Amino acid sequence: MLKRAFDLVAAAVTLVLLAVPLLLVAAVVRLTSRGPALYWSERIGRNNRSFMMPKFRSMRIDTPALPTHLLTDGESYLTPIGGFLRASSTDELPQLWCILTGEMTIVGPRPALFNQDDLVALRTENGVHRLRPGLTGWAQVNGRDDLSIPDKVVLDREYLDRMSFAFDLRIILMTVRRVIVGSGVSH
Repeated sequence: MLKRAFDLVAAAVTLVLLAVPLLLVAAVVRLTSRGPALYWSERIGRNNRSFMMPKFRSMRIDTPALPTHLLTDGESYLTPIGGFLRASSTDELPQLWCILTGEMTIVGPRPALFNQDDLVALRTENGVHRLRPGLTGWAQVNGRDDLSIPDKVVLDREYLDRMSFAFDLRIILMTVRRVIVGSGVSH
């Protein structure tokens, strides 16, 4: 109950405070590349249910629907401002909408892509699939894109076992630090 109330207040306040910058980012995305400002990605959520998650589009519209690390020469698919959006995690901000709708939470395991069967299977084996996916999570502050899928699931399971409001606050503070430094992001 406390987690959901915190999510709603934090997401709503953040959206209000960032409304103008978010509109500016959307405009720059549209002006610098073909296609919409938002990319709606099919993701796997709580209890392995599918949902659509928005991101500012950092990749060209002809990019295959694969995890970035599986793309051959992924950097060639970036839009002119895509590298900045990813490195600064600005591309993730539209997911605040999914927090308001209840599909996501601020802290939890990152939602898997619809085709990441290996990640979904390991999370299900470890009970992590019962959690609402998060904007940030324990795996994100401990390696993010640098982690293998089994290592991510170990950290996701650790989050499940240690879950508390205080632990969530710690992860949020660590996330802010990681975003400022820009560590663990692969393009």
